[in-house]
Amino acid sequence: MKETKKDLSLTEKVRIFALGGLDEDGKNMLCIEVDDQIYIIEAGIKFPDAKESLGIEFIIQDFSYLLENKDRIVGVIITHGHDDVMGALPYLLKQIKVDVYTSPLTAKMIQKTLRKEKITGIKIHPIKRNDHKRIGKRKVIFFPVTHAYPGTFGVAISTTQGYIVYSGEFIEDYDALDDKYRGDFSTITELGNEGVFILLQESKGAERTGHTSPNHRITPRLSQVLEQHDHSRIFISVYTQSVYRIQEIIDCCIEYNRRMLFYTKELQELVSYLEELGYEVPKELIVDPKSLDNDMRDLVVICSGQGKSLFKTISNIANNEVDEIDFDSDDVIVIASPVVPGVEQEFKSMENDIYKEEGKIIVLDKNVLSMHPSKEDLKMMIFLMKPKYYIPVKGEYRLLHMNSEIALEMGYSPSKILILDNGQVATFENGKLKSCSMELELHDIMIDGKENWDMAGVVLKDREILSTDGVMILAIGLDAFTKKIINGPDIQTRGLIYLRDAEYITSDVAQIMEKTIEEAVANKTYDNLTTRTEIRDKVSKYLFKQTAKRPMVLPVILEINTSNLG
Repeated sequence: MKETKKDLSLTEKVRIFALGGLDEDGKNMLCIEVDDQIYIIEAGIKFPDAKESLGIEFIIQDFSYLLENKDRIVGVIITHGHDDVMGALPYLLKQIKVDVYTSPLTAKMIQKTLRKEKITGIKIHPIKRNDHKRIGKRKVIFFPVTHAYPGTFGVAISTTQGYIVYSGEFIEDYDALDDKYRGDFSTITELGNEGVFILLQESKGAERTGHTSPNHRITPRLSQVLEQHDHSRIFISVYTQSVYRIQEIIDCCIEYNRRMLFYTKELQELVSYLEELGYEVPKELIVDPKSLDNDMRDLVVICSGQGKSLFKTISNIANNEVDEIDFDSDDVIVIASPVVPGVEQEFKSMENDIYKEEGKIIVLDKNVLSMHPSKEDLKMMIFLMKPKYYIPVKGEYRLLHMNSEIALEMGYSPSKILILDNGQVATFENGKLKSCSMELELHDIMIDGKENWDMAGVVLKDREILSTDGVMILAIGLDAFTKKIINGPDIQTRGLIYLRDAEYITSDVAQIMEKTIEEAVANKTYDNLTTRTEIRDKVSKYLFKQTAKRPMVLPVILEINTSNLG
């Protein structure tokens, strides 16, 4: 039997690649191929840079490879409920029906999203602590880790060459914790003893020395705020998905006997989910939004949301633009939500609004670390796992590089450390790296709201043109039967030229439009769509020659049935 296992390891092929999350912040998606089966780990979104977004809400992965190979996908594993690892899941599941494996709280959130998006036929498997499951042809071990979301886990996929392990997003925290947050280092040690072939670890905190814990907690600073402002009403901002932080806030309020108002429906729903999972909040400290009294001075208003919307909510409160709350200068606003990429402008705008209203603002997050592994946390996992190969994932290239330096410091040779790019495939056979080549050409998919997301890339390009070079609209009316011009052309521009200074341009453009239509009618080649395309091409070339700009040109040809007039 041992000889048979050895023979199998000689034929098994492993391919590892990412469709997002490498050399960027967010949009995480790892793919593990073992022979003919594909395991997907994470399906997250990325928020665009504020200067380049042009109305785009977020960015997801290019699923082309997965669509072409959907029959080989055996499961999607979501390690926790943050947008950067699960936000793109509904867009994937709309196109590919596949089982999802995730933690109990995340499972509830995914089910809610699927109902909202009317996605059916998806089986969701809640993962318990130290679950072992058979997914496809292989055993998959889920080991608990400590992160900002309850039930977060790492993943180990069994192969004949050893385990392929993704550590999950984690920190070391040895203090007494609820089981839903406690990591299990004994399982991690067992995996290392059995044999880890490849270890993939996130890189977001790789530039930080030491351990992340205990500097991830806001409890010490929030306790000071509650003590110093015991007669002030306090507003606290927190991301809805930062469950660990929300529970810290609630626990502090309980300790100081402060009444709490859960401001958003999402937060109210989250607290009810936590209660279902065994987390208790004293009912006497919860204030019903319908019975809010603005004279309550012992009140803590917990405001939650995601990204830009959270800071806009705080701005609305500070500007007295909400009906139920009267904000005054005695109120204290506490920011317990980090300023993540893409929300910087909204945060600055919020700060301005608060100071204009003479409000007091305290930013906790300036001295609090996010719950991602720092250098010593990463070293601990490498030490216990003892992998043959090490692959840094999740983060900008400089962070991937710093993560790789940690492995070098621990004695790994450069040939055993792989820094990949999105679409680059690392192939392993017979326990060795065979190739590491760029095989997939990937394109970001821009999401503009919730509808028509597949067209958002076109929308983004159009907005870019409009913002820089402007638009020209050309309208003309033709007789529907004779195709003779009966009115126009009418030329309108925005953001291109000042018409009084360049009337010759509009005159020339009108002539181009008229002549193109007349020639097409005379040659009996007139077609509304084809002729509009020809006009657009000719006018665009003319405008670039005259103005050095490439505006959006929109020709409109109205064919009017004159027999119905008068």
